[in-house]
Order: sequence, then structure tokens, then C-alpha cells
Amino acid sequence: MHLTNGMDALAPLLSRTLVLVAHPDDESISCGALLQRMRDPLVVYATDGGPEDEYFWKQYGSRENYVAVRQKEAETALAAVGVRGATWLKNEDGTAFMDQRLFRYVPEAMESLRQIVGERKPEVILTLAYEGGHPDHDTCNFLGKEIAREFGLPAWEAPLYFRRAGEDMLLQQFHTTNGTEIELTPTEDEWQRKLAMAKAYVSQKLTVSLFENNRQEKFRPMAKYDYSRPPHEGVLNYEAWKWPITGQEVADRLQEYRQAERRAERAG
Repeated sequence: MHLTNGMDALAPLLSRTLVLVAHPDDESISCGALLQRMRDPLVVYATDGGPEDEYFWKQYGSRENYVAVRQKEAETALAAVGVRGATWLKNEDGTAFMDQRLFRYVPEAMESLRQIVGERKPEVILTLAYEGGHPDHDTCNFLGKEIAREFGLPAWEAPLYFRRAGEDMLLQQFHTTNGTEIELTPTEDEWQRKLAMAKAYVSQKLTVSLFENNRQEKFRPMAKYDYSRPPHEGVLNYEAWKWPITGQEVADRLQEYRQAERRAERAG
């Protein structure tokens, strides 16, 4: 379905929507145009955007400096599209979760998200697809699915990137489709404001530049996933990048949480 303006198919996402993303800049790429149509959006960042590996932050002097830069960039980016509501998931000690490690802290992240949903009372959850591009993206999908189930909310998803065998990264495409996908083409004004969002992320210039010619945004009601398995067969994107994380390791952590929750439900 091709949409050029706010049509009925997107209506469920245009009210009090909680947009759960993994890192500052994910929202600009995945839904920078759609955010402009939402009446009361709340953007929730699941991590602080700062990995442990100094490769990512060395030029900023410390991981803490890099995290502060990314937070400021997020504020500037959201202001470019008129979004005032934003917050971070927090650990028990009040600190945000480290980039690339979210899957290790699913119970803590879920509790933080539960508090936010309970306080802000969104009408729908929009998060990232379970696609194997980044372990934090995949964990966000699981968090969004579980919290939507718990609160009886509809859950939607948007793709960012993934990799197929023998191919470069595929951008803003769902790995598999089921006929419920909706494509949004921004107006020229929306596109210019979305570009302003992207330009605010100076520290992520190489990443956001990959998407600068992708005008369309894609959404769908969240598909059914088997979280006991990686998003797809073959080498996942972050495995191809040689990160010390496997898709099965992420899936195992998600499944551990789900099994523990089901046991608690039966015991209760």
C-alpha cells in the first residue's frame, strides 16, 4: 500500500504513540516523517547509544562524553520535528543501558518500560523489526511485543536494516512480508524536516547518510516471531561485523525472560 498523506491505514499510529527505539538516530530513520503526523508521541530510547568498544567513541575522549553528545543530538533532532516527549529506559541504579548490551538486561529494561507505559498510558506501541540488523533492535522488538501484550495494546513495527547471504545490507525493508505493510511517502515539508533530524546526528553521519535517499517509511502491525530462534537463517548483520554476539545468544536471553514470566504467571 502506498500512502502520500495521513490515510486511514496509519490512523492507529497517529494518536498517543510510544515509539520505542534502540538508539538516538533510529527514530529519525525509521519514522521521522510519521512522527510529524502523530498528535502525542513519546520517543523512548532503550540504550544510551554508547558501546563499550572505544572504536565507537575514541574521538570523543570517553564513552561518557560520546553518550552526552548523542543525548544532545537526540534533543536537537526531536525539536526539528516538534517532538517534546522523550525519555530513556533506565537500570535500577538510574543509568541507561549500554549500547549492544540490551539483550543482557531484558528483565530490568522491561520493568523500566512497564513504569513508563503505566505512567504515560500510550494507546499503541511502535518499535523496530526483529530482523537481525542489530541486537538492540531485535531486543526492542521483543520488549515492545511483551509490553503490548501485558497492557493489551496494539504493537506495530518498522524496519531499519538487515543482511542476506551474498548481499549488502538491505535498508528499510521487511525481511519477509505478509500483506499488512504500509508505505508512507513524506510530503516535501515532512521530508525536509526529516533531513534536519538526520543532520542533527553529527556523530552518526556515516550511518544516517546511508538512508538519505530513502524517502519511504514502512510500517505494519507486528508480525508473529519465534523469539527462541534468530530472526532468520544464515549470518546476521552483527555477526558479519564480527561483534562478539550471536543471534542465538540474543534469542536465548529473550526466551529465558519469556519462560520466567510464564512460570510466574502460572504460580500467581
